[in-house]
Amino acid sequence: MALHPPGADVPGPSPSSAAPVASPVAPTAVAPVASSAVAGAIASPGAVAEHDARYFRNWLITRLSEYLQRPAEEIGSRTPFAEYGLDSVAALSLYGDIEEEFGLYLEPTVAWDHPTADALARHLRDEFAKACGGRREV
Repeated sequence: MALHPPGADVPGPSPSSAAPVASPVAPTAVAPVASSAVAGAIASPGAVAEHDARYFRNWLITRLSEYLQRPAEEIGSRTPFAEYGLDSVAALSLYGDIEEEFGLYLEPTVAWDHPTADALARHLRDEFAKACGGRREV
């Protein structure tokens, strides 16, 4: 019997006409798949170096300017996010963007644990290097 992820198109009878079946196996966790950014970095030795703290800081400031609706030039890399009024909804959205863009699965509290663009950029750089096999060429 083939297993399909929830919501996948599965050939066969519609769910309403199928008889309920008890599952003899408990669901298991699925390992996350690296995004194309991580996969590309693994395939290309110099790619980790391209993703230095500056790269992540600039990416973060651009994202923050969108969430905070202010020009990127007004966002200081050493100013705590809380001083800009970053709320938990925006912080979770930022977490989702990091996951989507870089394939990094971090704690949702990452913006509070590393409360400035500089601190979070360094953390992202380190986590990205780990995800790429531990190479840190920067």
